[in-house]
Amino acid sequence: MILTKTVILKIVNPDNDLVETMQKYSDGMNYASSIVFQNGKTIGSYKLQNIVYGYLREVIGLKSQMSCNVPRQVSGCYKTLKEQIKEGKVIWKEIIFSPYSMTLSYKRDFSISQDLVAITTINNGRKPYKIQSYDNAQQYFDGTWKFTASKVVRHKDSNHYFHLSIEKEVPEKELEEKSNYMGIDLGMNYLAVASTTEKNCRFFAGGHIKDIRNQYKSMRKRLQSKGTLSARRMIKHISDKEKRLMRDVNHVISVRQEAIFMNCRDAIPSIWDNPTMACANSNVRV
Repeated sequence: MILTKTVILKIVNPDNDLVETMQKYSDGMNYASSIVFQNGKTIGSYKLQNIVYGYLREVIGLKSQMSCNVPRQVSGCYKTLKEQIKEGKVIWKEIIFSPYSMTLSYKRDFSISQDLVAITTINNGRKPYKIQSYDNAQQYFDGTWKFTASKVVRHKDSNHYFHLSIEKEVPEKELEEKSNYMGIDLGMNYLAVASTTEKNCRFFAGGHIKDIRNQYKSMRKRLQSKGTLSARRMIKHISDKEKRLMRDVNHVISVRQEAIFMNCRDAIPSIWDNPTMACANSNVRV
């Protein structure tokens, strides 16, 4: 079994070379995106690479591996858009990429140690940057983890972070004999249905939450049709609110499921006595 993780490491000394490289990378992404949008349908990553590779290398100035990463990433985004169109969630539109994220290939675009990450930049080649050393991150540099394609991301706090993707082969855990098991079925009309071998069962109705999410969906659709800067800001604001809501709802449901499994209904009466969904008593604003 392959275990994958993402370790977030703060870049202590980002400079103009790194920022400019991220800007050039987003320029390449937007150029490739415009090609796919004008085509009117998705383009495979290999075909798109043949179309845009020369422009990315000669005009924008990206390195060879970055020029290969760009079409793969853009093609993947438009395939996701195509699936959303099939579900009636969005319409065909041009995807715009911000200069706040850049995908890098291990060894070709970056190398990393416990204290330094060397990133290929546009102007000065492979350049080392100091990363903040976290005690809990040291375990991932013991040689047992494999580094894969990772990202440089600028967060909301205006600091740059390296999102290191790692994976490791771990043995499958053997199934031990237990006296009780729980099965959980997830869905939309019912967010979860939990039942145990001891015949404890609980339905978590999702009608109210489904109505709220449909309202958010309708709002996003209207705002997307406007296409203004303020509309995009509002879409981001709505998205954050919906994420906070669902995080709270999922947390309370997980507590209820644990109560069923541990047979400790009396231990959390404030949750069990609430006949409605978690958002009724949630601090999250909806």
